[in-house]
Amino acid sequence: MAKIGKRTRAIREKLTQGKAYQIDEALDFVKANASAKFVESIDVAINLGVDPRKSDQVVRSATVL
Repeated sequence: MAKIGKRTRAIREKLTQGKAYQIDEALDFVKANASAKFVESIDVAINLGVDPRKSDQVVRSATVL
């Protein structure tokens, strides 16, 4: 197993295990704990409950927060 860095370990200690965060809470947390020397980005996965095999239910999008 790979070693976890000091920065990652410190951020994990601040999280509540198993808690589902609201979007605004999660963004505030990410902004408050950003410590890299470059512009960080995040990926979000959202379960929409659609059937991807049906062409009328395909969802593709990108957004800037």
